[in-house]
Amino acid sequence: MATNYDYEEAPATYDEAHRQDLGYDPNFVPDSVKSLVVHLYRHIREKNVYEIHQMYEISFQTLSDRLFKDTPWPSVDAVAHFVDNDQVFCLLYREMWFRHIYARLSPTLKQRIDSWDNYCSLFQVVLHSVVNMQLPNQWLWDMVDEFVYQFQSFCQYRAKMKNKTEQEIALLRQYDQAWNVYGVLNYLQAFVEKSNIIQILEQEKEGLEQFTATDGYDYSGGSNVLKVLGYFSMVGLLRVHCLLGDYQTGLKCLLPIDISQQGVYTSVIGSHITTIYHYGFANLMLRRYVDAIREFNKMLLYIYKTKQYHQKSPQYEQILKKNEQMYALLAICLSLCPQVKLVEETVNSQLREKYGEKMARMQRYDDEAFAIYDELFSYACPKFITPSAPSFEEPLVNYNQDAYRLQLKLFLYEVKQQQLLSGVRTFLKVYSTISLGKLANYMEVDDPTLRTILLTYKHKTHAVDSEGKVISNADVDFYIDDVRKTFSLCKYLCAAEKMCFKLPCVLYNFIAADTDGIHKQLWTNLRLGYVKT
Repeated sequence: MATNYDYEEAPATYDEAHRQDLGYDPNFVPDSVKSLVVHLYRHIREKNVYEIHQMYEISFQTLSDRLFKDTPWPSVDAVAHFVDNDQVFCLLYREMWFRHIYARLSPTLKQRIDSWDNYCSLFQVVLHSVVNMQLPNQWLWDMVDEFVYQFQSFCQYRAKMKNKTEQEIALLRQYDQAWNVYGVLNYLQAFVEKSNIIQILEQEKEGLEQFTATDGYDYSGGSNVLKVLGYFSMVGLLRVHCLLGDYQTGLKCLLPIDISQQGVYTSVIGSHITTIYHYGFANLMLRRYVDAIREFNKMLLYIYKTKQYHQKSPQYEQILKKNEQMYALLAICLSLCPQVKLVEETVNSQLREKYGEKMARMQRYDDEAFAIYDELFSYACPKFITPSAPSFEEPLVNYNQDAYRLQLKLFLYEVKQQQLLSGVRTFLKVYSTISLGKLANYMEVDDPTLRTILLTYKHKTHAVDSEGKVISNADVDFYIDDVRKTFSLCKYLCAAEKMCFKLPCVLYNFIAADTDGIHKQLWTNLRLGYVKT
C-alpha cells in the first residue's frame, strides 16, 4: 500500500501561500517539495519501483496542480543539496522540470535549448555509465515520448520565422545543433543498439529470455533503464520517421516488436496507443489498408473497454484525442478499402455514429468527397515537420506547414487515382462473370481503356509488405480468361514500387515478349499518365 506522505494532500503552509502571492522564486523550496524530492531520491536508491511510480505518477502531479499551475518547479540548484548533489537524480529532476514547462507553460527558446542539453547529458550517462537503478516503465516511456515531442515542437517553433526577434535569430544561429534531426535519431538508435534489445527479443522467442514476462524489470537486482529505453526507442524511431514522412523506414524500425502479441509496449497505455496510431498511419500511407484496419480496430476496441480506468490519469485527454483520430483514420481506410468484416461490431457501431454520413459521401469521389478526405486527414494525421534549419540569408518566412501540405497532397493524389476504381468495384460485386465488352459499355469506355483500368485496380489493391511480399487489400478479386498472363504484370508493378527508378526497364523487358499488343497499350497509357505507379 502506498505511503501517504505529507506532500500529497496537506494544505499549503503560510510560506507556500506567501510565495504564491509574491510570484515565482526559483530558489524557494516548499516543505512539500523537499519531502517529495528526499523520498523520491531514497526510493530510487533502494530500487523501490512501486513507490517511485506512486510518487512520479500521483504525487508530482498533485503538487503541480496545487503549487505550480502556472509557474515552474524550484530550480535543480535549489534542491540538489537535499539529494547529496547526485548527478543522475539532478538530471532526472531537470528532465521533469522541463516537461512541466512544456505541459503547463510556454517554453522560451533558451529553455528549449537547455532541455536539449539536459537530454544529451542524461542520455550520455545512461549510454556510457553504469546506471544501477530501476525506474517505472511509465517514466521511461515518458522520457522517450517527451524527447520526440520536444524535437517535434522545436522544429515547428523554428519553422515560424516570420515574427522571430533578432535575439531569437541570434540564438538559433548560435545553437544550430540543438534538436538536430541526426542527433535525435542517433540517440534513439544508440539506445536500441547499446541495450541489445533486438537480440534480447529474438532470444525470448527461443525461451532464453524473460523480458516481456517481467515487463522489462530486472528482479535479480540489476537495472532496467537501458533495456527498456532501448525498447521504447524503437517506437520513438517509428514516430520520428512518420513525422518525416519516411513510413517504410519507420515500420522497419518497429519490426523487432511483434505488435500482434502483448508486449512491454502494452504495459503503458501511452506507449500502446502511440505504437498502434503510428503503425496504422504508416500502413495507410503505404496502401496496406488491411493491416491498418486490423490494428486500428483492436486498439479502438481496447480503448472502448478500458478508458474508464484511465479517467484520473494525466494522459486521459490525450487518450481521448488519439481515440478520435484513429476513428477518423479508420473511416479513411474503410472508404478506400471496404473491409468491414475486419471491424468488430462495437467499433463499427461507434464508427457509423461518428462518420457514417461522411463515409457515404466519400464513396462518390466528387469535390465534396475530396473535401471530406482532406478534413479527416488534416484532423487525424501527425504534425509533420521540416527538420532542416532555415536559411537566415533569405527573407524570413514561415514554413511550418510545408511538410503537412506535401503529405496531404500525396494522400489526395492517391485518393484521386482511385476515382475510377469505385465503379469497377461496384460491377465486380454484382457480376460473378461479365464480358469485357459489356463491362466497357457499362463504364462508357473503350476496350483498351477498360483493360488499363482493370490493371490499375489490380495494382492499387495490392501492396508490398515489410518482407517484400505482394499482399492484396481487395475485398473483390477477378481475372480475365483470355489474358490471365497479363496480370502477372501487377507483380512487376508492385515490386517496382520499392525501386521505382527501375520501372521503365522492368516494363520494357516485359513488353519485349509481347505478342498481342496489350502490354504496349499499357505502356502507352503509363507514359500518358493514365496509370499511376
